Amino acid sequence: MQLKINDIAYHVETCGEGFPLLLLHGFTGDSSTWTSFCSSWGRHSKLIIPDIIGHGRSESPEDIHRYSIEGAAYDLNLLLNKLEIEQIDLLGYSMGGRLALTFALLYPKRVRKLILESASPGLETEEERSQRRMKDGELANFINEQGMKSFVDYWEDIPLFSSMKYLPEAIQKSIRKQRLANHPKGLVKSLLGMGTGSQPSWWEKLYTVNCEVLLLTGRLDEKFCKIAEKMQKEMKKASWIVINDSGHAIHVEQKEKFDTIVSDFLSIRN
Repeated sequence: MQLKINDIAYHVETCGEGFPLLLLHGFTGDSSTWTSFCSSWGRHSKLIIPDIIGHGRSESPEDIHRYSIEGAAYDLNLLLNKLEIEQIDLLGYSMGGRLALTFALLYPKRVRKLILESASPGLETEEERSQRRMKDGELANFINEQGMKSFVDYWEDIPLFSSMKYLPEAIQKSIRKQRLANHPKGLVKSLLGMGTGSQPSWWEKLYTVNCEVLLLTGRLDEKFCKIAEKMQKEMKKASWIVINDSGHAIHVEQKEKFDTIVSDFLSIRN
């Protein structure tokens, strides 16, 4: 369905019955990231699956300020208001994980449980953020100048996704088709507005997260394993699970294990 939220048209999928579970995809993804989990998670949760601003069938507005991670979290808050949902469980992957953490920090009473897959609280120093903004700006220019096909060719080949090359060819083709369906303007604006270099660092705020948190990383994704290890030490109620034989995209690379871990975490009563 299409919902007008803060003057932007958002595409939102829903399925299942039970306590609401809001699902947030990563950069270049869309709601189809999660719809295959409807048959399993839908048995215990009502899944709410938006295309994040600039992605999928959601709108890609011109105003770069609408893509800030705080602005995106604000829109999600309005989305829940429109759906008349008071509290949610929240799962975010990569960029969607950064957005999920941002939402949990800004609207803590709305989150019962938080699951962060291959996510971070941002970069700690301004020097790191400045360097990342420069790299994201170069990548945005690459999209504008070379087009989506060349960008997706490049994106599929970055080290972060190297383990995905061992997935069945049909799955790789499906993911590529979905990435290519994104609007280039939306991805450019997302890089510039919601990139790791543009968002605030939440490291010093992690101790304020009072809900139960599950951190998930793939053992082959050494960078995000180190981040998760450090995050767990800073959070009051965080557990951390490392999934073998997986890199960054655990929900694709080890789907059945991911499915079970998420269901078990959400089904445990507080």
